Amino acid sequence: MKYLGIEYQMKHRPPLDGDFIPFGLWANAYLEGATHPFKVAIERENGNISVFESKLRGEDSAKANERYVERLVKFLLWSVGGKRVYLCGCNEIAAEIRKMYTPMGERAFDAGFMKDVFEAPFEIVISTEDDFPAEHETTKSIGGHLEGCRIGFDVGGSHRKVSAVLNGETIYSEEVDWFPMLAEDPSYQFDGIVESFRTAASKLPRVDAIGVSSAGVFVGNSPMVSSMFLKVPRSHRDEVKSIFERAAKQIGDIPVAVANDGDVSALAGAMGLNAGNVMGLAMGTSEAVGYVNEERHILGWFNELAFAPVDLNENATRDKWSGDIGVGCKYFSQDAVFRIADKVGLPLNGETPEEKLTSAQALAESGNETALDLFRSIGIYLAYTLALYSRIYDLKYLLVLGPVATGVGGNVLMESCHQTLQDDLPELVQKINVILPDEKARQVGMSIAAASLPEVKK
Repeated sequence: MKYLGIEYQMKHRPPLDGDFIPFGLWANAYLEGATHPFKVAIERENGNISVFESKLRGEDSAKANERYVERLVKFLLWSVGGKRVYLCGCNEIAAEIRKMYTPMGERAFDAGFMKDVFEAPFEIVISTEDDFPAEHETTKSIGGHLEGCRIGFDVGGSHRKVSAVLNGETIYSEEVDWFPMLAEDPSYQFDGIVESFRTAASKLPRVDAIGVSSAGVFVGNSPMVSSMFLKVPRSHRDEVKSIFERAAKQIGDIPVAVANDGDVSALAGAMGLNAGNVMGLAMGTSEAVGYVNEERHILGWFNELAFAPVDLNENATRDKWSGDIGVGCKYFSQDAVFRIADKVGLPLNGETPEEKLTSAQALAESGNETALDLFRSIGIYLAYTLALYSRIYDLKYLLVLGPVATGVGGNVLMESCHQTLQDDLPELVQKINVILPDEKARQVGMSIAAASLPEVKK
C-alpha cells in the first residue's frame, strides 16, 4: 500500500471498508524514514505540560510531512487537552498548523472547544529549541481507596446510578431515569444529584467521601463540557462548574472527587485486574476512552479519542459534531456499525439506535456473512489503531467494553483484532493484552470505582 509516497504493509483490509488508511500503521512506515527532530508540547491547566518527540522526513516528502504533523497535533490535542500547543522543528509546517486553528481555519471548532474548556484563548506557538517548554506532568492520585463509608455516583444523560459502599462492598444501589439534556435550569440537575446523594447516605452509618463518575470534560471537579448541561445557558456556567461540590455540601463537609466516566472504567478494570497501564475503550453511543498509568493514577488528560483521527482516507465519513473526517467515533461506536451497514446495504431493523444495533448483532448471531464482516472490519480498525494509541499511552491492557463488543459480533470483532495484531503487529501482541472483561475484571464495578476516587485524610 502507498499513501503520499509512503509505502506501508497491510496484510488485513477491512472486508467492508477497503479504503481505510490506518493512521497508526502508516505512521509506523513514515517514521522509519524520518530523521529530522520535531516536538509538540501541550499545555493545560496549572502549568501541566505534556511533551511528545517525533521526527519528520526530508523535503522530498513535504506532503507526507504536512499530513503527519497536522494529524498528530489533532490527535494529541484531543488526547491530552490543552489551551496552548508548542511546535518545534519546522517553522513552515508550524505556521500552516497555526492558521488552521484560527477562527476561520479548518480546525476552528477544535480551537473554540479548547477555549471554552480552559476559559482562555487557544494558542499555537511556533517555538525554538531554546524556548520550548520542559515537560511538567502531575498525575491525580485518586482512586483505589476503599476504606470507610462512601457514596459512588455514576451519572449520564439518561440515568443516574448511586451506590452506598461500605469498606469496598456495595450495600445498596439505585438507578433512576432522568432527562438532564432537556433541562435549561441547572436546578433540575442539582436537585437530582442531591436526591441520589441523600438516598445513598440514608443507607450508611455516616458518609466519609463521595466519588462521581460522569461523562464530559472536567477541570478539577468542574464539568467544563458535558451533555448533561446541553441546554443550560452560559449565564449559568458558574452554577454548573460547582454543581457536584455544592451538592456534596448538602450532605456535609465531605471530600468529593469527580472523574470522567472513561477514566473510572479504566480504574475499575485496573482494580479488578490488580494491574496498571490499563486503557478502557467503550464502543457505545460514541467512543469513550479512559486510562490509568502504572501507579493506577489518572493523568488528568481528556482522552477524548472519539474526536482524534484514526483513518487518513481523505474521503472518510465526516463527524457532524466536530466537523472532521476519519475520527474515532466513526470507527469504534454504534456509528461504525450503522455507517458500514449503510455503505454495503445491510438492512437493520428498528427505529432507535439501540434497536438497530441489536438487529446487527442478531444478524451476526444468525451467521449472516455481511454482518460478520462488519464486526471483522471494526476489529481490524482496532488492531491498526492500537499502533497509534500505543505511541501515546503506555499500555499493558486494553479492555474492550460497550454494547458493540457484545455477543457473537463482539467475539468476531475480538478474533479479527487478535489475528490482525498477530500478522501485522506482533510486537504489540507481546506488549498489550487486548481483552473483553471477564469476571475478574468485572468484579470491581463502576460504583465501587467511583466511590474509591476520593482519599480520606486520616
